[in-house]
Amino acid sequence: MATMDFLSMNTLGFPILSLLIFLPLAGAAVVPLLRGDNLVRIWTLAVTLVNAGLSLPLYTHFDPTSSLFQFGEHRPWIETFNVNYTLGVDGISLLLVLLTTLIMPICVLGSWRYIQSRVKEFMVCLLVMETSMLGVFMALDLVLFYVLWEAMLIPMYLLIAVWGGPRKAYASVKFFLYTLAGSVFLLVAIVALYINQGTFSIPALMGQQYAANFQLLVFLAFFIAFAIKVPMFPFHTWLPAAHVEAPTAGSVLLASVLLKMGTYGFLRFCLPITPTAAIDLLPALQWLSVAGILYGGLTALAQQDMKKLIAYSSVGHMGFVTLGIFSLNQRGLEGAMLQMINHGVTTGALFLCVGMVYERSHSRELNDAAGLGKFMPIYVTYLTFFSLSSLAFPGTNSFVGEFLILAGAFFNNKIVAVCAVPGAILAAAYMLRMLQRVIWGGTHNPDQSHMRDLGWRETVTLAPLLAFVFWIGLAPEPFLRVMRPSLDHLLAQTGYQAHNALALAELFAR
Repeated sequence: MATMDFLSMNTLGFPILSLLIFLPLAGAAVVPLLRGDNLVRIWTLAVTLVNAGLSLPLYTHFDPTSSLFQFGEHRPWIETFNVNYTLGVDGISLLLVLLTTLIMPICVLGSWRYIQSRVKEFMVCLLVMETSMLGVFMALDLVLFYVLWEAMLIPMYLLIAVWGGPRKAYASVKFFLYTLAGSVFLLVAIVALYINQGTFSIPALMGQQYAANFQLLVFLAFFIAFAIKVPMFPFHTWLPAAHVEAPTAGSVLLASVLLKMGTYGFLRFCLPITPTAAIDLLPALQWLSVAGILYGGLTALAQQDMKKLIAYSSVGHMGFVTLGIFSLNQRGLEGAMLQMINHGVTTGALFLCVGMVYERSHSRELNDAAGLGKFMPIYVTYLTFFSLSSLAFPGTNSFVGEFLILAGAFFNNKIVAVCAVPGAILAAAYMLRMLQRVIWGGTHNPDQSHMRDLGWRETVTLAPLLAFVFWIGLAPEPFLRVMRPSLDHLLAQTGYQAHNALALAELFAR
């Protein structure tokens, strides 16, 4: 497949994708030259804000009627092995790129007072993380994708290991080993595809005819790598420890962006490259998703630590995302994509809310936060709206995503969908339980009179996320319109609709 068959012309006239990738890296190179922690914070915030502003033309100039990769860049890299520096975004990756650039300045603001030691090193890690995360969503060459996928591992490990909580050594090593194990399987799949097709081009590998056994093996290798990253049940055990021990910015990045790399991998690799294997394994994948939904909800309901509660809720929410993906129909895929963005907004905000209380009380226990509503009205207002979003209350962003996912699941497999519904009830139970305790508490609340309400910096930090909660919840069409052509093309590549039509015809013939 020729490059221009899948890569449209860059309508902006300059390499916007490369600029977005390398600007944070250039900003990180300047940080060691700066004097004073406040100057370092201001510089990092400026770099991330500029990058967020530069990413906006991707949305305004994006053609929502095309399924091609847009704003494309293509240059030879390692010509001996046909490795190229190829970048592009479609409707699947565009929203994830915009989510990443939105979250980064929020992470800097959220760490303004929380991080007091080794500030330079912390900000360098954040900026290097932004480069690698953006590159993962833009890369259209498997080697380039793998390099950026691995580059993300080191700064995230350092964020947990250096600035984490009391069990940071355990959490960081567990995160590193799990992710590294997944990367080994990812590398095996990449090498196998190169040997089979002689190219590392991701679009060129899509829609090709592969032997059934080859597809199964490649799919399983991809699946293990991405299931660990999501994480799907039962590959989830690294996540709670990493979330709880990570600093606030680390938890936000994990929830908002890093987990989405796994579901992005399912959409970008597993479905279009190995569709036959995906269809054959669809029932098992759906039941694993339901297991994650129920396990995450039940475990979150038992937590007294607010950060653990939100961490386990992520397992349940990401179970809904994978259920939508493996429903393999338009409604399910649209819901999954929208819920990836919703989870990034809502769960990232909830981790910020927990971090703000921890900065004041140095405790994350629900009992220690009981009765804050009387003394922190602005804080509990934010917490209420984000909690309602997390339980998918109508009018909020998560309601639209979960509704589409369940609609797609019911269309595909009614039994699976019915078993997933209690997950939504569990979300209401654990989020309302947390809200009741934090806002009102009981008859013997601890003295909270010393707890000051949110300042202007914290209010500004949370405000953009709250805006997206209602924007997506009340007017989701601008987001759905962008992703729809790419998802339709993905469904056509899997051939699942044709597969269903053939099965139905055989049933009637009998």
